[in-house]
Amino acid sequence: MCGRYSSSRSPETLAVEFGARDATGERAPEPDYNVAPTKPVFAVVQRHPKDSEGNRDLTSSERSLRVMRWGLVPKWAKDPAVGSRMINARSETVSVKPAFRGAIRHYRCLLPADGWYEWKGDTSPKQPYFAGSADGHSLGMAGIWATWRDPADPQGQPLVSCAVLTTEAVGELAGIHERMPLVLPRRHWDRWLDPDNEDVDELLNPPGHDLVNGLALRPVSRAVNNVANNGPELTEAAPDAENTLFRS
Repeated sequence: MCGRYSSSRSPETLAVEFGARDATGERAPEPDYNVAPTKPVFAVVQRHPKDSEGNRDLTSSERSLRVMRWGLVPKWAKDPAVGSRMINARSETVSVKPAFRGAIRHYRCLLPADGWYEWKGDTSPKQPYFAGSADGHSLGMAGIWATWRDPADPQGQPLVSCAVLTTEAVGELAGIHERMPLVLPRRHWDRWLDPDNEDVDELLNPPGHDLVNGLALRPVSRAVNNVANNGPELTEAAPDAENTLFRS
């Protein structure tokens, strides 16, 4: 699964990395090394632009960097609190689950991350690990998003939220946890974000070993267990931690 990750890059840097227009404005979150559910997060989407009357121009599309809340709230939800229980969507069932099947066809996004945290379950207390990019570039976690409006205030500000897709863990990551975020290689970003592409089934498979082998996996401090803790030290190797799967 993915219940915590790191996102420390500026919106300007992310816009360049993902070839997107920075549409975050004053809502851009500060660098966060301990992103937790219900926090605001960066998301990359690609949509057909609209004219002043709201009509879509189907001949072009624009990629933009936006801010969403982590924890999907479907448009039909009665209470936005449901989002705290929908931070992840399984790639194996996302196309058939009522809460997700519309989003996977029409509302896909990429969630930029330095890397994510996972806890190894056979130790007490559990040992956290950080899996991050070894080359210094952002990872693109596959996501879906939705827009929710309060039925009691339909003209009010909409809530835009998202969920991270998860898949079967691959390689050494499987020794930490059976699930992992669905990290997409850069070559698949265009197809994933294409607003006219409704069939992404082949992109829902676990990532290849080439991508996983390009990650840096290391045990980190248990300080990450507390969401109040933040800072780059959370992603650094903990010298006194279990290191049987350590790779620098």
